Amino acid sequence: MNSLLRRNLTIAGSLCLIVIPLIVGALRAKHASGAGREAPPDVMVTQVEQRDVPIYGEWIGTLDGYVNADVRAQVTGYLVRQDYQEGALVREGQLLFEIDPLPFKAALDQAEGQLAQATAQLANAEAVRERTRLDVERYTPLAKEQAASQQDLDNATQNNLAAIATVATAKAQIKTAEAAVETARINLGFTRLTAPISGIAGQAQLQVGALVNPSSTPVTTVSTLDPVRDYFTVSEQDYLQLQKQFSSSERQRWKLQLILADGTIYPHEGTFYFAGRAVDQNTGAIQLAALFPNPGNVLRPGQYGRVRAVVRVEKAALLIPQRAVTELQGSYQVDVVGDDEKIAVRPVKVGDPIGTMWIIQDGLKPGERVVAEGQQTLLPGTIVQPKPFVTE
Repeated sequence: MNSLLRRNLTIAGSLCLIVIPLIVGALRAKHASGAGREAPPDVMVTQVEQRDVPIYGEWIGTLDGYVNADVRAQVTGYLVRQDYQEGALVREGQLLFEIDPLPFKAALDQAEGQLAQATAQLANAEAVRERTRLDVERYTPLAKEQAASQQDLDNATQNNLAAIATVATAKAQIKTAEAAVETARINLGFTRLTAPISGIAGQAQLQVGALVNPSSTPVTTVSTLDPVRDYFTVSEQDYLQLQKQFSSSERQRWKLQLILADGTIYPHEGTFYFAGRAVDQNTGAIQLAALFPNPGNVLRPGQYGRVRAVVRVEKAALLIPQRAVTELQGSYQVDVVGDDEKIAVRPVKVGDPIGTMWIIQDGLKPGERVVAEGQQTLLPGTIVQPKPFVTE
């Protein structure tokens, strides 16, 4: 009985040694067969695009009035009146402030009195000159006939010459008096501080009752805001590039965009106005100016805005989405899908960013397919299922 049991156990063990490898082999074959049938991963691909691309430069700018005119006192006196609304549009010649005119009216009256006195003195001097002239004419023939002494003729002649000198002096005094009257009249006019130009009048820097004089701060400033100036600085290298890119006539037609502080693009294009006289030796930059239309005076001096303009055109540039480029330790690479649908990692040299695209200077050819989404888990040689990438 014991021998029969041992025999059965031996046969069972032998069968297990045969069956178990067969089962494992079948499982492995089934697993391998299933793995071979797994679908390739889906990736979003896009073709390398080739076209002419405008390259933009962008600089920080500061807005200022086209003309900024300070309103200053030109005589000394007290402000007695403010006759405009701060921040409002004023017209050229409109009264803004008035200085107490009474002292200047008194000065004008005094100057006019002195002119009248000088005029009277001239009339008296001319009468004396005429009388002495007649004396000379009367004594001249009498002296020849010895009816009058030579001394009488000499005295008449000297008196006439003195009268002529007196008339000349009186005329000079009249000119002086006339100049004094004109000066007094001008000073009286200076008591009315008017707008030198049409534009937006700023805040009053001095109030009614303040004593002003020619050395005082401006009482206010009037600015012409349509068009408005935008001053921005460019590096010397950018300036030289612009000089090469645009002729003098083309610079006058150079269109610029203004990007406001909230990120919006100002709806009106600007034009190039002028370049500064010299490059700043401390910063290596030169100041440029542009003019932007400003209907409604929306833009105001002191605002900051980025100026953007085309600086050159990149001919036949290669473009791919920025998201297709991976940066690794300062170098850039893309995943290229070949004709066999396999992934190849290729280094590239990038140029300027254009919106959501990147210019590729080296490493790709027009029409090649690059992975724009899903490249994070891909390895070189991976077979993929390409699908078209749709930009947002």
